[in-house]
Amino acid sequence: MRLRLRNTGDVVDEYRFEPVGDVAPWTVVEPQTLRLYPGTTGTVELTFSPPRSPDAVAGPNPFAVRITPTEHPEAMTVPEGNLTITPFTEVRAELVPPTVKGRFRGRPKLAVDNLGNTRLTASVSGSDNGDHLSYDIHPSNVQIEPGRAAFVKATLKPRQIIWFGSKEQRPYTLAIQRSGTGPQPVEGTYVQRGFLPRWLATFLGVFMALAITFVMLWIAYKPQVRTSATEKLQEAGISTL
Repeated sequence: MRLRLRNTGDVVDEYRFEPVGDVAPWTVVEPQTLRLYPGTTGTVELTFSPPRSPDAVAGPNPFAVRITPTEHPEAMTVPEGNLTITPFTEVRAELVPPTVKGRFRGRPKLAVDNLGNTRLTASVSGSDNGDHLSYDIHPSNVQIEPGRAAFVKATLKPRQIIWFGSKEQRPYTLAIQRSGTGPQPVEGTYVQRGFLPRWLATFLGVFMALAITFVMLWIAYKPQVRTSATEKLQEAGISTL
């Protein structure tokens, strides 16, 4: 962008150019000083280099250049304008923690950072291969301003309980999707623990086997004991009913 300046005074003057405002760190004026004779016009070049960061908010951004004459500093002027910055989108998301454990549920959080320069509006959903888990996500839709972050809480519940045995790993995905774009997946793992530990299942199995053996032995030996007692009573001359 070019900025033209005319010396309307009656003396030779040197003018200093200084960018001011929020856009000043991204603005370069060349040359920074301009020497003009009375009635002449000069031109300086303004170059804008906004960073790819949330600080350079998309849309019109006001800028200004302070022009100070060396001979008459009280005649300082500040012309203004608008710089339109094009939008860009950049999203970063991660699961905290990436692995959760539980018998009946897991509660990870999805941290979503909006690294773009425009508001992020997106939905969050969950899925896994085999449909082993159900998902309760809150909030399921987010709106995040540039440079800000949001946390999405998720509750994972297994559709089937592991009553006995060791733990099972259930890989899953939470996906962020903006309108008109494909989903951005974030991978995690839910470790489902058994309701009862393996050693307890083994103990109960052994206990049941011993109990069944005891009952079978008791049934087998009880008639013999009764018969021996009956014979002894009959030898003693006592009848049994």
